[in-house]
Amino acid sequence: MQNNENKVALVSGANTGVGFQIAKALSNNGYTVYVGSRDLQKGEVAAREIGGQAKAVQLDITDDDSVKSAVELIEGEFGHLTLLVNNAAISHAGKPGRTMEEVLGAQRATIIPINDLKAVWETNVFATLSITQAFLPLLQKASAARIVTVSSALGSLTINANPENPYRSAFDAAYGASKTALNGIFLSLAIDLENTNVKVHLVSPGFTATALNNFQGTDTVEEGSKEPIRVALAEDLPNGSFTGPANFSGPDNILPW
Repeated sequence: MQNNENKVALVSGANTGVGFQIAKALSNNGYTVYVGSRDLQKGEVAAREIGGQAKAVQLDITDDDSVKSAVELIEGEFGHLTLLVNNAAISHAGKPGRTMEEVLGAQRATIIPINDLKAVWETNVFATLSITQAFLPLLQKASAARIVTVSSALGSLTINANPENPYRSAFDAAYGASKTALNGIFLSLAIDLENTNVKVHLVSPGFTATALNNFQGTDTVEEGSKEPIRVALAEDLPNGSFTGPANFSGPDNILPW
């Protein structure tokens, strides 16, 4: 790896929630961190709060021009990227202000409007791969680089196929299944990159209280950020790992696909 002063990270959706906590931890551990935020002003506020070498960058992962500008900015300032953290995601595309239960009820496979389904998958699956492809040339310029993608144990087919899983009813066609697709695509990416300098990791924060679930999760954002932070800081995890918090996972925090 590069010396600390040369470690450069980008975290998408980093102005709040788990993304903010990851960016803060990276900054505290010697990284220059680009705080990705759709609203640049909110990103600037977050970067000032993080301090250190945190820098705000306007980033909407569904906007190709926004992604291209972010790539050009980091390329011009550093010429490489050590770590890409794909954190930005949405839980639904319908009416705002609904409870988590209302959102899940509307996203059952039997009734969800296909346009809503497409909108969630556009952000959580297609845009997440698209931004990864856009930054891959900068990652390949680092001596050793990593892609950490925030997924969810809710996307595990093995867990959801178990009738005894207490969260099984929350496996909806939009958010939950988008994380299943995300896992599949990024496992494919890990296989594609396994003989290169870039490693790929997937990580679940657990049932964390964030805007994604109307702040109805059971874990605080600090608690839910622990495993994503561990993975973001680790440099020796095996390529293609999928891990989560201890209460959701097995030995070594490994989650089943």
